[in-house]
Amino acid sequence: MLPEDLMLLLINQQNGRLLADSSSVENALAGAVLIELVNSGRVAFEPNGKKLQVVDPTPVNDPLLYEALGRFDKPMKPQRAVERLRKKVRDNVIAQLAGRGVVRVEPRKVLGIFPAKSYVITDEARHAKIRQVVGEVVLGHRGPDAHTGSLVTLLHAVKAVHKVFDGDKREMNRRAKEIAAGNWAGEAVRKAVEAIQAGVAAATAAAAAASSGG
Repeated sequence: MLPEDLMLLLINQQNGRLLADSSSVENALAGAVLIELVNSGRVAFEPNGKKLQVVDPTPVNDPLLYEALGRFDKPMKPQRAVERLRKKVRDNVIAQLAGRGVVRVEPRKVLGIFPAKSYVITDEARHAKIRQVVGEVVLGHRGPDAHTGSLVTLLHAVKAVHKVFDGDKREMNRRAKEIAAGNWAGEAVRKAVEAIQAGVAAATAAAAAASSGG
């Protein structure tokens, strides 16, 4: 599942902390949920291609996607959809991973005062596999498919590729940009991923501007 694999990539295995800022992580995860909804056939673009809407309200057999589908009360642009879906998305994805025995959540303190969480990866085999497969795509050792292409595209949208993988930052970002614009998925999915990528990037930029007071 795309959100779960993306979350695993964004956890620092050494200290259980996130490899990107919270806003970027949440926007990327919301984008991953949105791609899953498009892939499931529940959500699609309006005929004019500007807004996403529910086209099949049949319940999804996944708690995370079921809850997310309920947030589509009207057609909305990709950026608005990402902003709507990011609320509690990190906690929801982590809860799903914890329920599968992949991650364990532990409390910690920031500066010895502020409560926070550490995410301990307990299914190291799954984590290692997704890092290896996506890493090989990022480094150009294999071509992307719909799953790995979506993961790289979402990491690229929040400027996190070089935070997740070791290597030449400029080269990895160049490769990620190529992948994001590539034809590794069907036309309908590719257009949706492109729009969602733009929505994730816009939502991340807006959050950064708000946090800096700009």
